[in-house]
Amino acid sequence: MTLSLRERIQGVPAALQDQAELNAVITDTSAQALGGLDAAPEGPLAGLLLGIKDNLNFAGTATSCASRTLEGYISTYTATAVRRLLDAGGQIVVKTNMDEFAMGSSTEYSCFGPTRNPHDPELVPGGSSGGSAVAVATELVDAALGSDTGGSVRQPAAFCGIFGLKPTYGRVSRFGLVAFASSFDQIGVFARNTAMASTVYQTIAGHDAADSTSSTEPVKPFDYDEHLARSLKVGLFPDAELAGTDPQIMDRYNALIKFLKGKGLPVAQIEMPHTRHGIAAYYVLTTAEASSNLARFDGIRYGRRLQEKPDLESLYRGTRSDGFGPEVQRRIMLGTYVLSAGYMDKYYIQAQRVRRSIQEDYKAAFSEVDILLTPTTPTFPFLIGSQTDDPMSMYLSDIFTVPMSLAGVPSMSIPVGNGNNNLPIGLQLTANYFGEDAIFQLSQLIENQFSA
Repeated sequence: MTLSLRERIQGVPAALQDQAELNAVITDTSAQALGGLDAAPEGPLAGLLLGIKDNLNFAGTATSCASRTLEGYISTYTATAVRRLLDAGGQIVVKTNMDEFAMGSSTEYSCFGPTRNPHDPELVPGGSSGGSAVAVATELVDAALGSDTGGSVRQPAAFCGIFGLKPTYGRVSRFGLVAFASSFDQIGVFARNTAMASTVYQTIAGHDAADSTSSTEPVKPFDYDEHLARSLKVGLFPDAELAGTDPQIMDRYNALIKFLKGKGLPVAQIEMPHTRHGIAAYYVLTTAEASSNLARFDGIRYGRRLQEKPDLESLYRGTRSDGFGPEVQRRIMLGTYVLSAGYMDKYYIQAQRVRRSIQEDYKAAFSEVDILLTPTTPTFPFLIGSQTDDPMSMYLSDIFTVPMSLAGVPSMSIPVGNGNNNLPIGLQLTANYFGEDAIFQLSQLIENQFSA
C-alpha cells in the first residue's frame, strides 16, 4: 500500500525510534512539516521527505552545529538553500547529526554522540555530514543536504553507499550556513540515485544576492543523453598518487576504467604535480579560517556562557573551553598559530601559494579532459574510536577529496558496489568549474550500465 505524504511524515518519529542506535538525527522537525501541510505541495520536490545538516538555519528550529556552544539556540531565519527546498515542495522532517562545527571525518565529534554506519554500527559513517548520509542510506528521507569543506559530503556518501555531490564553490548560496572555513564551505546533496541528486541540486543552485560569493553563472540543465555521456573524455591521476589505497577499492576503480573504455570513452592519464601537498595546505588554510570564524562564539554576544567570571579573559577562556570539543579546540589553536606574527608568511601565505598551484593543475587538466576519476576514499569505513587519538590518520581519509575543495571544482562520489566485506565502495567524478551537468551525465551512464 502506498502511503500518503501526510502518513509518511507522521511515520518519521517511529522510524527514528527504530533507528535510534544509528544516532543520525539531532532534531525531529516532522511536526513542523505537518503543521505547514495545509494543501498538497507543488514543485519538483513535492512529496519528498528531506533532511538538513544541523549547521543550516531553519527558522523556528534548534541549530546546534552539534556543539554545546549553541545549546538552546533557535534559528530566527531560514538558509537560502533550505528555503529553496521548501519553495519546491520539499518537506524537511529532520536535522541531522554532524561533527561539531563540521570539523571531522567520522561524525564522532558531536556533543550528541557519534553517528553509526548503517552497514555496520561498529563503524563510522564518515563525516562531517554523517547524519545526512545515514538518513538517506536508511531511506528515512529521500534526499538530504550536507556541507562539504574538504570532503564532508563525498566521504560519508562513499562510506554509506550513496551519491554525494559537492557543487562548484559559489554555485549554491552559503547564506544561513554556519561558517567553518568560508572560502571552502559549500552546501552539497545526498541522494540514492543520480536523478534525485540532480533534481535537488537544480533546486538549490543559482545566484543569491544575500551571499557575496554566489555566482551569477547560469545553472546548466541536466537531461540524460547517453551519446553525450559516451563522448566525455576521462582523466586519471598518476598511479603514484593512488598508492596506499585499499586493493579492493582499486579493483573497482580499475573495473570502472575498463567499463568506460569498453563504452568508447577516451581515457587518458594526466599530471597533477601539486595535489600531493593538498592535505598540508588545506589544514593550514581551513584552521586559520576556523580560528577567525569561531571567534564570535565567546559567551558575550550569543551562545553558551559557562558562568560569570571575575574578569573578561577568564570568562572567554572558561566559556570556550567548556563549549568547544577537543577537535574544534585543536583546529582553533592551529589556526591561531599559523596566523600569528612571525608565522603567517611561513605557513598561511605559503599554503595560499600551494592552493593557487593546485587550481592551476585543475585548469590544465580540464583543458585536456572533461571528467577526472579517482577513488573517493583510500580505505573502507573504520571502527568508531579507532582514530580519535590519531588525528593525522583521520585527516588522511580526505586525501582524495581535499584537492577538489582547494580548487573549488565540483565533485561527486558515486557508489560502485561493495567489497568482499560487504562494505560500500565509492568512486569520485570531478568536472571543470560549473560542470555539474557533465558529472551527472557520466554518473547516470555508470548507474545504468556498470555492474555492481
